[in-house]
Amino acid sequence: MFDNLLFQPVGIQLTEDIKKGILPKAMLFVGPSNSGKLTCALELSRILSCTNIPKGEWTCTCSACLKHKALVNTSLLVTGPKSCTLEIASSAKTLLEAASSNATYINAARYLFIRSIRKLTLRFSPILWEGDDKVAKISPLLVGIEEYLEELDPLRPLPELDKLEKICSSVQPLCAKLEADFMYDSIPVAQIRRISNWAHFKAESGKKVVVIENAQRMQDSVRNALLKILEEPPEDVFFILTARRKIGVMPTILSRVRTYNFVERTLPQQSEIIKRVFHSDVQDNFNTSLDLYLQSFLPIKPAAVADSAEKFVRKIILGQIPDLDEILKSCNGFEPRLLLNIFLNEINQLLFSVVTQRQDNNSTTKDVLIVCECNKCIQNCWTNITIYNQSVVAALENLLGDLEFVFTKYGGISIL
Repeated sequence: MFDNLLFQPVGIQLTEDIKKGILPKAMLFVGPSNSGKLTCALELSRILSCTNIPKGEWTCTCSACLKHKALVNTSLLVTGPKSCTLEIASSAKTLLEAASSNATYINAARYLFIRSIRKLTLRFSPILWEGDDKVAKISPLLVGIEEYLEELDPLRPLPELDKLEKICSSVQPLCAKLEADFMYDSIPVAQIRRISNWAHFKAESGKKVVVIENAQRMQDSVRNALLKILEEPPEDVFFILTARRKIGVMPTILSRVRTYNFVERTLPQQSEIIKRVFHSDVQDNFNTSLDLYLQSFLPIKPAAVADSAEKFVRKIILGQIPDLDEILKSCNGFEPRLLLNIFLNEINQLLFSVVTQRQDNNSTTKDVLIVCECNKCIQNCWTNITIYNQSVVAALENLLGDLEFVFTKYGGISIL
């Protein structure tokens, strides 16, 4: 069991709980980004649906396992915000390289690419979006994506390389648009209610599993709706929540789940995962993190985004107005959204370092207040874009105004 969960002792703990029959109906997987929480949740879902004995072998070919490997099993629901496009891009590279060299791992590469896409499309299941006014816009994208995935069906011969390249280059923009235009930053409460309705229908066979990623981002109304389900979970339904930190999850929810902790993998371990999963040679930089590897597929390098953030900060500290058009151009319009996340985090860190890196370590109360208020402004900017659908330009203009107000209020940062 959990053969594809690398360098995570939690796999042993889950295996023991399954064999002893003490696996809880509600679980919380806690750990850093890219620590395998979703991989583990999807694998656990497959194991629970397996119809063979012994149960859950990775090589199992029962119908339930094959459907789970392709992420098309109807007993699984996945929701929660997630950035998927970088994994899709890296998986496409792996598949194309395997096809061009007729590598022995080509079938695994095919599954890797298919699964990377369905980790995105699963979040747009009709069960979750029924009655939503966005369905009419989402459906054409999903249909287009599925048409390309049908050509990659593991039961069909793999297309010739030129056609495969066309499929990969065509499906990725559809996935990027789906994520950019319709991925939420916080789960809509209506989706939790739809999950509740779905969960109360008895499964045709096996167990139903609901995976909720980034549970720490849930708003109060969503948490309360979820709490009602967890208080009396339906028969044969398992709930798996994931979060980076336990502290972000509501205490009443924590009291109804069993927590499984995922460790921070070492850099050599992460490099080994890159080699074994993506078949990418990282010998030139053995200690490569998964985050950095995936970020290498961004259209703009993180260093360039950080440079734009530094210019932005220096301008406002000097009382000047940054050129937002230039920033958007240099940062690819902040698409994918991860670029904006990097940009805002860099601004936050720059402002923080201005205070904390004073050689005399004697920063004033005023400086600390400035950083705290700037942090709130940056958080509001992210919220305005991701939750209230404000345009990036408008949100950055508001951020400029808010930061200008803070600096005017306190008279600037004294150490500059």
